[in-house]
Amino acid sequence: MVNKNFLVLSFFALFLILFYFMVAPQYKNYEKNTILLGASLPLSGINSHLGRDIVVGANTYFSHTNARGGIQGKKIEFIQYDDKYEPENTFSNTIKLITKDEVFALFGFVGTPTVKRVLPIIVESNIPFIAPYTGALFLRTKDTDNIVNFRSSYTDELDALVEYLTRQKNITRFAIFYQNDDYGEEGYIALTNALSKRNLTLIAEGTYKRNTLSIRHAIHEIEAAKPEAIILVGAYKPTARFIEKVKEYGSSKIIFCPISFVNADALMGELQGKGDNILFSQTVPSYDDFYSKEAVEYLKNLAFYYPDEKPSLVSYEAYLAAKTTVAALNSINGTITRSKFLDKLKHVSPRTLDNIPLFYHNAQLLNQVYLSNYVNGKFEIIQKYEY
Repeated sequence: MVNKNFLVLSFFALFLILFYFMVAPQYKNYEKNTILLGASLPLSGINSHLGRDIVVGANTYFSHTNARGGIQGKKIEFIQYDDKYEPENTFSNTIKLITKDEVFALFGFVGTPTVKRVLPIIVESNIPFIAPYTGALFLRTKDTDNIVNFRSSYTDELDALVEYLTRQKNITRFAIFYQNDDYGEEGYIALTNALSKRNLTLIAEGTYKRNTLSIRHAIHEIEAAKPEAIILVGAYKPTARFIEKVKEYGSSKIIFCPISFVNADALMGELQGKGDNILFSQTVPSYDDFYSKEAVEYLKNLAFYYPDEKPSLVSYEAYLAAKTTVAALNSINGTITRSKFLDKLKHVSPRTLDNIPLFYHNAQLLNQVYLSNYVNGKFEIIQKYEY
């Protein structure tokens, strides 16, 4: 009975969304005094650091833009609702953002299972869905014309990690520790495909439940197989706990490889800066590269608008995504519409960001993966891959 009621409510919500967009088509002028962007993301719970960093990074650039007059005299407003990284909360938040708040676009959603829950609404409503913090493949298909990803995919990240480890380290024994949901499954499939391309297979796997620290069984399963490298597709707290326990009881030579969603800065904070034998995957360059115009600008603006916040790769990515979004909005001639915005974003200048090329391909603008080590308090890039 619960499942039946759930389906009825979901259908009714989708009907409301479709009806709303029948009377608010894509070509309608956006006549509000502000350009309203909205997000559902975790602002409490075990993944709250991700939501907070997205808000801080994006709002840093939006505030910078507003201080300089905004877009055609309109200020950008970025509103958020907390979903605690739970899909059903994301569902209700998304309906509220679209029908009650009447946002111009959705921006900066966090998570694979959360975004997957609202994908039917996003596709059917055709509202611009910009820069979600996930590398899921289901957001990178021909059927998602209104979705513009900023970051590289998990497929790209896992291929880069496997390429480096097999070519540079001669590693053949891979295991995976992953979250037991859609996010973890995306990473698992991407890893097995990357290994298969090189005639390799996984030797062990271990999972944990989303929003928990239940890792004991995963440790036992993986340690027994004696892997050379362990791919980590999880949240930062369970990932940190896993690394600590494996280092305590396992081989000191194992290379731990967290993908970008783990949040490298939060992970290093949890591990108290002990980054030995950890190979990070990033979708943006390091923010502490003082030869980078974008990094210097980010640090300066972050210190001005959020003086109490520390820089992070997550907030830097959100900052760059916000800057790209503003560039697309600024390039619109005449009235601002959703369809014009999507077109301008997909055709944004490759040189919008200094030394970070943008090219719309496979529904994403960034097509690079950076591998790094954490040395003396900084993420040092050791390899870059283009996709």
